[in-house]
Amino acid sequence: MTRLPTLFISHGSPMLAVEPGTTGPLLRRIGQQLPKPKAILVISAHWLTHQPTLTSGSHPVTIHDFGGFPRALYELEYPAPGSPELAKHVQQMLKTVGLDARLDEERGLDHGAWVPLMYLYPQADIPVVQLSLNPTVAPKLQVALGQQLQALTAQGILIIGSGSFTHNLRELFWDQPGEQPEASDPYVDQFRDWIIEHISARDLNALNNYRNLAPYAKRAHPTDEHLLPLFVALGAADDSQVTRLHKDVTMGTLAMDIFAFGSGSAALVA
Repeated sequence: MTRLPTLFISHGSPMLAVEPGTTGPLLRRIGQQLPKPKAILVISAHWLTHQPTLTSGSHPVTIHDFGGFPRALYELEYPAPGSPELAKHVQQMLKTVGLDARLDEERGLDHGAWVPLMYLYPQADIPVVQLSLNPTVAPKLQVALGQQLQALTAQGILIIGSGSFTHNLRELFWDQPGEQPEASDPYVDQFRDWIIEHISARDLNALNNYRNLAPYAKRAHPTDEHLLPLFVALGAADDSQVTRLHKDVTMGTLAMDIFAFGSGSAALVA
């Protein structure tokens, strides 16, 4: 079986579900280019727990975990099946390294999971399991978590980290909802360039301390839960290949970067 790359997807605003911009078509192309996975494991910035937790229901509900948006957004559903078998498999993988993961049959898929999946796999016919994110765990340990999941990529499981490459909601330009190649504020690109340089070099020591070393890190991420899924995806990749597939910016400062890591990532065409 072909080993799958891992993905980091900047999912942007929930409005991405109804306003695809440049990100939606790019995600559609990625889904068409990848070998069809047996199942998908998603780590989203919108499910935060201290204890690792996995969705284990057979039919996870679509969670509309946002407010103040148009009615059409709340009417969308992503009825992908779950995979209790994959959830139990990942639970055992984590337990072997001392992580007491638990299963949650009731929890569904938040918008960090289902919005990008609507474009990647619009038929919703691939089983999806979501793994919660511990926001108190440093980047280096998020990479280590990903490394424990790496064997899944050789078993036909697509691992996706879903967050945002920059995420300062207080600095959004609400009058610029469309996606543009360049940020309205140059700090966005300075931060992005630093992160890309260090993930390409796999400089885990620098990345672990990115909040102190990267230019404008605390401005780009007042809290870092939206960047942490990137480190899980990086750790789960089987080699050091880094392929940037998308670099647009929405609302002036919300970076929509998408990356593929590991085997097969260079074959993906943006």
